[in-house]
Amino acid sequence: MTTEPVISLLLLAGGLGSRFGGTKQLADVGPRGAAILDHSIREAAAAGVTRVVVIGRTDLDADIRRHLAAQHGDDLDLVIVHQDAFGPQRAKPWGTGHAVVSARAALNGPVIVLNADDHYGPSGIARIVGAFVDSPDGVPVASMLGFRLGQTLPASGTVSRGVCSRDAEGRLMGLVETHGIGREDGGTDGEVIRSTDPVGELSPDTPVSMNIWGLPLAAVDALGGQWEAFHDAHRDSDTAEFLLPEALDDQRSEGRLSIEVVDTDEDWIGITNREDLEVARLAFRALDASGPGGPGRTGPEEESSEEAP
Repeated sequence: MTTEPVISLLLLAGGLGSRFGGTKQLADVGPRGAAILDHSIREAAAAGVTRVVVIGRTDLDADIRRHLAAQHGDDLDLVIVHQDAFGPQRAKPWGTGHAVVSARAALNGPVIVLNADDHYGPSGIARIVGAFVDSPDGVPVASMLGFRLGQTLPASGTVSRGVCSRDAEGRLMGLVETHGIGREDGGTDGEVIRSTDPVGELSPDTPVSMNIWGLPLAAVDALGGQWEAFHDAHRDSDTAEFLLPEALDDQRSEGRLSIEVVDTDEDWIGITNREDLEVARLAFRALDASGPGGPGRTGPEEESSEEAP
């Protein structure tokens, strides 16, 4: 492992994909068999981040290694961590916060954390890299992309989002996990966005977290203690999840972390359900992702013919 502190790209790829019905982390969105995580790896490299840590599961190890070798060759500075091996054993993963804690031994500097099956716009990772700053007052500084809610919603159905509030300087003041968010016909008033938990109407411009973070190592270390306390309280649960956004907001509310909300006007692309796949493929085509040196290119003269599971 590199001894000099470096920024790592941390890809959360250990989910079960139960709603998708397969290994959505490696789903082919094109071109040339590229998955969303391949776009993220290349966009990170363009922003100067070349060290990649993938958090997967033991049963996905061979598939992930084969896919990444086909897409990126043997020169990728890669570490794969098995969230399920970190323990304790449970059929349902313990959540995104637990995933980050499981990768602590593979990190020695700041980290960009994001979902492997979400795309945050061509400039998303670069914006987070640009937001890394030294702590001015001894409080570690993290960052998150603040997407406009209306640009993260499907045409139909409901989703959950981390709804954010911030102060005049753009720092996060609060984050509420909000469920049942969807579009509704507002009659003569046009389309409206409502949520069921908590119940309310939301503006399309409301900033929301889509789980892309720039974290100093101190914040990752603090997650370790939070995870231990969480597990002590929920050790017998089969479903409780230690979620990264909630844990980071707890650090913020306790004065142990400052979080800058970095605005973005780009569209988010994600895969949750099987029907999302074709929508994602069309979106990546619109981004002209197959241009020279773009996602899906395995080398100057080679192209991958492997199809993702």
